[in-house]
Order: sequence, then C-alpha cells, then structure tokens
Amino acid sequence: MAKDWTFLTNHAHVLICLARDPNALLRKVALEVGITEGATQRIVADLVNEGYLQRIKVGRRNTYRLNGDRPLRHPIERDHTVGEILDILGPQDGGA
Repeated sequence: MAKDWTFLTNHAHVLICLARDPNALLRKVALEVGITEGATQRIVADLVNEGYLQRIKVGRRNTYRLNGDRPLRHPIERDHTVGEILDILGPQDGGA
C-alpha cells in the first residue's frame, strides 16, 4: 500500500496559497494545505524571517507580498528561485 506523500513541502504549499491570495486568512490557508493553523503560522514566520514573504499590516488584517527572487534553499535547487516555482504553480489570476 502506497503512503501519502507530495513533491512539495508544506512551506511551498503555504507560499503558493499566499501567492494566489495575498489577503487570505491563515485559517483558510491551513485548511487548503491540510495542516493546523498553528503550523501555518510557524511556516509563515519562517518564510518572513528568511525573506520569502513580507507581512504588511492593513488595519487589523495582514496581507503578504512575495519575494520571487529568493533562491530555493536546498543545495540541489539553489540555482533556481521561488519565483520559478510560482510561475508554474502560483497565482492563477492575480496575487504575487
């Protein structure tokens, strides 16, 4: 019996969700990715701290701006940027 697995990490999934909807509530992102809201918050904090996302406060809400020029982190992938992933899998109509 095959185990469930995906090619992309939850970090990538969260980034793709926020590229598609920069104003999304993290609760909605968590549901889409299939992880807890707390895990989503930790992932967003990682992405902000590493410069992949910028968190912008708009009233009481957050919106997110992506930095597509940041390189992927693994040595095998470092010659590519997060923007290349988002060009393929990211925003369908708007977003980053």
